[in-house]
Amino acid sequence: MQKIQQGFTLIELMIVVAIIGILAALAVPAYQDYTIRSKVSEAASMASVGRTAVDVWFSENGTLPSASTTHASLGLSLATSYEGKYVDSITVAGAGAATTITAALQTLSELGSCSGDNVIYSPRRKAGNLEWVVSAGSTCTAKYLPRR
Repeated sequence: MQKIQQGFTLIELMIVVAIIGILAALAVPAYQDYTIRSKVSEAASMASVGRTAVDVWFSENGTLPSASTTHASLGLSLATSYEGKYVDSITVAGAGAATTITAALQTLSELGSCSGDNVIYSPRRKAGNLEWVVSAGSTCTAKYLPRR
C-alpha cells in the first residue's frame, strides 16, 4: 500500500515563516509613516480656516493682507483658539506676498519626527486667485507634509 503524505514538511513551514517575516519587515515601517502622515494632515484641515479668511480678504480687497492686518480684522479668533488633537495653533502672519499661515503641531511622540514642528502655507497668485502651497520653511520632515 502507498502511504499518502499528510501535512507540511518542516522546510515548507520555515519558508512560509521567512516570507511572512520579510513582508512584515517591509510593511511595518510603511504603516508607521502612513499613520504619522495622517496625523500631520490635520494641519491642512485646520489651516483651511486661515486660508479661507485670507482668500476672502483677497477677493474683497484685491490684495493680500497688510502688516496691520490682525486675526480679528480677518474674522478669525485668537491663534490658540484653533486647536486639534495634533495641532496646537493656527497663525496668520506677514504681509503681502510674505503672508503665511502656520499650523504649529503639538509635542507628541505619536507625531514622530514632526513633533512640535510647523507646517507653513504660502499663497501664490494663479489666474487671479490664490493657490496655497506648503512652504519650504515648514520644519516637519518632507515625507510627512501634506501635498497642499
